Amino acid sequence: MVFAPDTEVALRSVVNLINTAANGGEHLATLKDLDDFLDAEGFTGSRTRDEAELASVRRLRGELTELWLADEATAAETVNRLLREAGALPQLVKHDPWDWHLHATTPEAPLADRMSTEAAMAIVDVIRSKEMDRLLVCAADDCDAVVLDLSRNRSKRYCDTGNCANRAHVAAYRARKAVS
Repeated sequence: MVFAPDTEVALRSVVNLINTAANGGEHLATLKDLDDFLDAEGFTGSRTRDEAELASVRRLRGELTELWLADEATAAETVNRLLREAGALPQLVKHDPWDWHLHATTPEAPLADRMSTEAAMAIVDVIRSKEMDRLLVCAADDCDAVVLDLSRNRSKRYCDTGNCANRAHVAAYRARKAVS
């Protein structure tokens, strides 16, 4: 394990949120899409379930995309801004199936604030651990999805949104066969 379990969960949620807009797609087009995403990611707390909430999550997605691609100093500035704007106050909590972990907002805080704070707290661990190089963009030429490399040998290069790794391996195999 590279990071604490709750950090890895939060980082995977960031990847999944960013990748809802990968490759020109839009997988947060409707309130139902947002509901499905939040259910899949296990987000809890209050919801307004309106278009403004959906728009705020889409805006956050854009900010997190920029954060994912940022250098360490810019990432630190962004993290501090996100935490400041959400009025973050870290606390240990235990709920549902989760053992002790950090929350930095109340369950009643706006959804985008809770999501941004969770993402920012996870990126704090990434920055402090000097592991920004684990935040990648898919190595496939035709893909702009993001990748979280949690492998021991830092070998993950392709996203989980499609068949990028498989397509790259098949192309490399065919190129080798064409030469021989």
